[in-house]
Amino acid sequence: MKTILKPTTSDQAVQKRTGKTWSQWFQLLDKANAHQLDHKKIVALLKKEFSHLNSWWQQMITVTYEQARGLREKHQTPDGYQISVSKSYPLAPSKLYQIWQDKNRKTWLPYPITIRKSTRNKTLRMTWDQDQTHIDVQLYSKTKNKTQLTIQHRKLKTAALANRMKKFWSHNLKQLAKALETSKINKTD
Repeated sequence: MKTILKPTTSDQAVQKRTGKTWSQWFQLLDKANAHQLDHKKIVALLKKEFSHLNSWWQQMITVTYEQARGLREKHQTPDGYQISVSKSYPLAPSKLYQIWQDKNRKTWLPYPITIRKSTRNKTLRMTWDQDQTHIDVQLYSKTKNKTQLTIQHRKLKTAALANRMKKFWSHNLKQLAKALETSKINKTD
C-alpha cells in the first residue's frame, strides 16, 4: 500500500523502542488487513500480537499507520481534530497560572473562554465559548523561574480549523511573551 502521510517519528526512534521500523510495522498491519479495521480494533490487534508494546506505543503505531494509509488526517482524533502548541516563559508556574485567570488573560487574549476546571499552578481546562471546543493548558516547571506552557485545543471540527488554531495559538503565545516583556501584564498579581 502507498504511504499517504510520512511518520513524524524517525525509523531509528521507533525501532529502538519497538524493535521494528515503520515499514516493518506497516507491512505487518497491511498483512493483518488493518486498513479495514477501526482504530480500537487496530490497537487491540497490536495489544494481542505484540504484548511487549506499552499502550502509548500501541496508540502511536496505530495513529501513524492510519495517517500513512490515508485512514486518518494529521491532527484528527475520534472527536474531531486537535492541535498542540508550547512555549517556555521566564516565570514560576504560579505566576503563569495567575496570568491565565480571567482578568489577566483578557489583556492578551480578549476572547470569551470559560474555565471548567483547574488545578492550581498546573492545569486549566477551558471551553472556547464561540464554538464549544476544549482547551487544555498545562504548566510544567523547568526550573524555579522557568515554566513550559502547553496548550491542546481539542474537538475542532475540520483540518482547516485545526491549522488555523495552531497558527492562532502560536501567535498568541508569542503575544503573551511580548506582553510580559513590556510589562503589559502584572506578573505579581
